[in-house]
Amino acid sequence: MPIDQTPQDKQLTSPEPELAARPPSPALTLTTALLGFSLIALDASVVNVALPAMGSAFGGGMSGLQWVVDAYTLTFAALMLSTGAFSDRAGASRAYAIGITVFTLASAVCGLAPNLPALVGARVMQGAAAAMMLPASLALVRQAYTEPAHRTRAVAVWAAGGSVAVALGPVAGGALTTGWDWRGIFFINLPVGAVALVLLLRAPRSVRRPAPLDLPGQVTAVVTLAALTFAVIEGGRTGLVSAALAVLAGGCFLWIERRQAHPVVPFGLFRSRTVSVAVAVGSANSVAFYGVVFMFSLFFQQVQGRSALHAGLMFLPMTGLIGVTNVFAGKLAGRYGARLPILVGHGLAVAGLLGLLYVDTGTSGSLVSVLLVPLAVGCALMVPPLTAAMLEAVPAERAGLAAGVLNAARQVAGGLAVAVFGVLVADGFETGLRLSLAISAGLLLLTGVFSFRLAGRPARSA
Repeated sequence: MPIDQTPQDKQLTSPEPELAARPPSPALTLTTALLGFSLIALDASVVNVALPAMGSAFGGGMSGLQWVVDAYTLTFAALMLSTGAFSDRAGASRAYAIGITVFTLASAVCGLAPNLPALVGARVMQGAAAAMMLPASLALVRQAYTEPAHRTRAVAVWAAGGSVAVALGPVAGGALTTGWDWRGIFFINLPVGAVALVLLLRAPRSVRRPAPLDLPGQVTAVVTLAALTFAVIEGGRTGLVSAALAVLAGGCFLWIERRQAHPVVPFGLFRSRTVSVAVAVGSANSVAFYGVVFMFSLFFQQVQGRSALHAGLMFLPMTGLIGVTNVFAGKLAGRYGARLPILVGHGLAVAGLLGLLYVDTGTSGSLVSVLLVPLAVGCALMVPPLTAAMLEAVPAERAGLAAGVLNAARQVAGGLAVAVFGVLVADGFETGLRLSLAISAGLLLLTGVFSFRLAGRPARSA
């Protein structure tokens, strides 16, 4: 007869099952998600400083440089409408693995690109991968931390990592472009992507959940945005054809979305005054911020003749305050409601834009660097409270969808700002710069008026 083992004997003779059952560390999953999100945030800011070097290498003029930025931004924005649903269907860990793999490979293709069309095509691949990585990375954090308090701190760390990456982007881009080559801004993604993939192997697999995909709506959204951007950047007869295609595709998109049971953009969301205001404010915010960063990246190098590294350092006071301001804005909104920090943010951003109107070729770099700070602080004050206000205005089960709509609108606005402002500065930099700044200020003044319709103080709990 077999001899019965005591619990102590079992513990001594077969520890492997207990070790194998030990769950992976949540911190490891957080690190994995943080690396991917940091790559996305870094790519959004690192490329701008390297644009003049790319222009020197490939030519293509202003329109070519606009496409290097917008090929990534608009693909990211358009596909983010449905990649959250794809992440649920495939499982967050699988979707994240696909995204980080494609992003890393696309970065290698960008770094090896022999010409401008190849570079733009690889940027499209990067944007598609980023759209898949973003919702999946946040879902990984959500599943790793089951306690609400721990989850809140983890999300804060995740968001702070993105802010740090945005702050370091211009400096890293300038240093790599000056000390090595513009291709280095893409090759630096390879080791980070590889580390993220290795860490992901030790993270728990995500559960797949059924989630409807609106493929017709997604396709028409991509065609609409691509055609509209092409019409703005290229102009001429080809631009007119593209504009007509954008109108046709946009009409099809509206028709499809009104008849879909699960549309990528549920227009019923906009019946909420808070949702409509939040999307308008977020879009104007992105026009001002991303448009200004694009223009002054060119201004520092092409107009004032500074090196890429020097240009990157000019942005450091501006970008370095974003993370700190985001945290302060969240606390301010928690105490006084969303309206106060959003209105203060509008005031600071508009003041910064008006101050930049006086910049010309002879303005010192230090002064321009200081004048950029109010814009950055103002924009950073707006984003956390408007995001929180929007999420509170929709049912909990639609929070992810609402966040996707808001972020997609912000990315689209930023991409179109680069397209429009690039056309304006191409015909005369200083005149185009001032007109672009005035447009940004006008949009923010308008959305500032809308912001008075947001709720004031937060409701007190019983």
